[in-house]
Amino acid sequence: MIDIRKLKELVRLMVANDLTELDLRDDQQQVTVKRGGPQAAPVVHQAPVAAPVAAAAAPAAASAAPAEPAAPAGDDDGLVAIESPMVGTFYAKASPEKPPFINVGDAVGDGTTVCLIEAMKIFNEIKAGRSGSIAKILVQNGEAVEFGQPLFLVKPD
Repeated sequence: MIDIRKLKELVRLMVANDLTELDLRDDQQQVTVKRGGPQAAPVVHQAPVAAPVAAAAAPAAASAAPAEPAAPAGDDDGLVAIESPMVGTFYAKASPEKPPFINVGDAVGDGTTVCLIEAMKIFNEIKAGRSGSIAKILVQNGEAVEFGQPLFLVKPD
């Protein structure tokens, strides 16, 4: 059975390096991790290579919760969501004494850092990935976020 910490690290490396598939094999096990676009959660397939092993009840741990809707209904027409690329803890600022990375009304570009997400004791900078102005901040500082969860709404340029 693969260690869940190692699996989480593999997923983090896939996201950080924008990989869509990873296949690892040794003499006792094979692990294939695939991830789709921003709406799809990573999917993990594990199969024994050498001797058959008794089936485990761990597949439930690899399943992901369904993503939340991209934007609430109402006056958000035309707004584009910046979504979380991973599961972790959302931080709006680099440290408690620093100002937030962005505020409502701020202009952002493709490479603008909008927040940090802590996953497995590693702080990951999240970039806007688009240009426009921040219309809404959908999560609170210190809040747990899911893969694909909308964090911000941006009014595109």
